[in-house]
Amino acid sequence: MGRHVANDDSGAPDLSGFRAQIDALDLRILGLLNDRARVAQQVGEAKHRTGAPVFRPERESQVLRALAEANTGPLPNPAIESIYREVMSACRALERVLVVAYLGPEGTFSEQAVLRQFGQAVERSACQSIDEIFRRVETGQADFGVVPVENSTEGAINRTLDLLLQTPLQICGEVALRIEHQLLSQSGRREDCTRVLAHAQALAQCTQWLNTHVPTLPRVPCASNGEAARIAAEDPGTAAIAGVLAAKRYGLAPIAEQIQDDPQNTTRFAVLGQHDAQASGRDHTSLILSVTNKAGAVHDMLAPLKEHGVSMTRIESRPARTGIWTYYFYIDLEGHRSEANLAAALAALRASTGFFKMLGSYPVA
Repeated sequence: MGRHVANDDSGAPDLSGFRAQIDALDLRILGLLNDRARVAQQVGEAKHRTGAPVFRPERESQVLRALAEANTGPLPNPAIESIYREVMSACRALERVLVVAYLGPEGTFSEQAVLRQFGQAVERSACQSIDEIFRRVETGQADFGVVPVENSTEGAINRTLDLLLQTPLQICGEVALRIEHQLLSQSGRREDCTRVLAHAQALAQCTQWLNTHVPTLPRVPCASNGEAARIAAEDPGTAAIAGVLAAKRYGLAPIAEQIQDDPQNTTRFAVLGQHDAQASGRDHTSLILSVTNKAGAVHDMLAPLKEHGVSMTRIESRPARTGIWTYYFYIDLEGHRSEANLAAALAALRASTGFFKMLGSYPVA
C-alpha cells in the first residue's frame, strides 16, 4: 500500500510534511555543492601552479560514467548526466570561464553541442563559418571550438575534414547529438507560410516530410538553421527548420515537430583544442593517412590494425588535390594512443604510409 496523505479542510492533500523533507534535502544538497566547489577551487589552484589545463575531458567523462554506473534511480542516467554536467561546468568556471567557438548564429545545433559538452557556464562565441572556428582557436581567441564532422543521414562535413588536414589543433572530445527538427514560424500556422528556410543539410534530412506536408512551398537554403530561425522571427511568411533551442531563442512557434525523415538522425561534433586528452578508459583515436596509388595499397595500410588487434570504427576518403586519384583517409580507431596495442599499430602506420597525421585521442561521446 502507498503512504496515506492527509487532506486539509478544502479537500486538497496536506503536502507540508513532504515539502519540509524536500526543503531539508535542498539545504543539504546546497551545502554539498559548495563543498564540491571549494575542492574544485583547490584543484584549480594546483592546476594553475603546474600549468595544467582547466578542461580535462577525460576526467569529466570518467565522473559521468561512474555516476551512471552507481545510479540506482529513480532518476534516469540522462537526467543525472544533465545535472552533473552543469555542476562540473559551474565548478570549472570558478577556475576560469572558458571561451568556446561554434557555428552560429545563436540557436544552432552546434550551440546545442557546446552546451552538451561544456554546460552553461562558458562564454559561447558564435562564428559565421567553420573556418572562423578553427582560426579563433588557433589564434587563442577561443579556448575550444566545436565543429560538425559527420551526419548519420547526409555523411561527412567536407569542409571540416579539409581543415583538420591543415590545422595544428587536436581533437580532445566528441559530441553525438540527436538532431530533432521542427518546422517553426511566428504564428505556428502552416497556412501563413510562403517558403521554408534552412541549411541545405536540414532540407535534405526532411525531404520526405516536406514532400508530403508542404510540397508547394519553395525551399530556400541558408547558412545555418539558426540563421533561418532568426529570419523567420522577422518575416511572418518564412517557416524555418531548426531545433528547440532556436525556437526558444527567437520566440517561434512549432508548426510541426520531429519532421526529420530518419528518427535516429544524429550529428557527430569534434571538440578542438590545443592539446588532446589523456586516457579515460573509453576512447577514440583519429588520424589522417595517405598511401601511394598502387594495387593493394589500402589493404596494406590497414594491415597493422589487424596485426595489433585494433578496431576501426570509421574510414572516410577525401581527394588529396596533389594528383589524380590520390586520397587522404580519415580514420577513427577504438582506444587511446597511449595503449600498447594501439601505440604499436600507430608506429607501424607511421613507418609504412606516405602521410601520417595524428588528430588526437579523446573520450567516446
